Amino acid sequence: MGTGNWLAVASADHVRIGRASGFMQVCHGKVGPLRRIGAGDGVVYYSPANVMGGKDGLKSFTAIGWVRAGDAYRFDMGGGFAPSRKDIDWAAAREVPVAALAGQLDVTAMPNWGYQLRFGLCPLSAHDFRLIAEAMEVDEVELRPSA
Repeated sequence: MGTGNWLAVASADHVRIGRASGFMQVCHGKVGPLRRIGAGDGVVYYSPANVMGGKDGLKSFTAIGWVRAGDAYRFDMGGGFAPSRKDIDWAAAREVPVAALAGQLDVTAMPNWGYQLRFGLCPLSAHDFRLIAEAMEVDEVELRPSA
């Protein structure tokens, strides 16, 4: 059973597709980052924009959930694109602008905090996960899978 929490980065439109279908992808479908994530780990998605490469400045937490048991797997989307995915149980959550939690999160405490997001996946403290879950109106304790 995983014990970690993760902040993943993707455009909101991509996150919404994953939420609707019960999966997550990171780093344009690379398997390596997914291998760091274990069953039961918490995942929060941060979306800098509504669409990939967009400049609309969404800057919001757009999904929260817990990783299911099982390895990463490839999914053929056609056209030669077969990204790696992991299955995840998404919570019913509202999207929350990161600005709503300004000054409260460990992850945003340092100057240029967004620099760490360029990798598409980074560890997230239990403190931050809990605050984001509360802001998204998700009871983190009730929904986290039991060991």
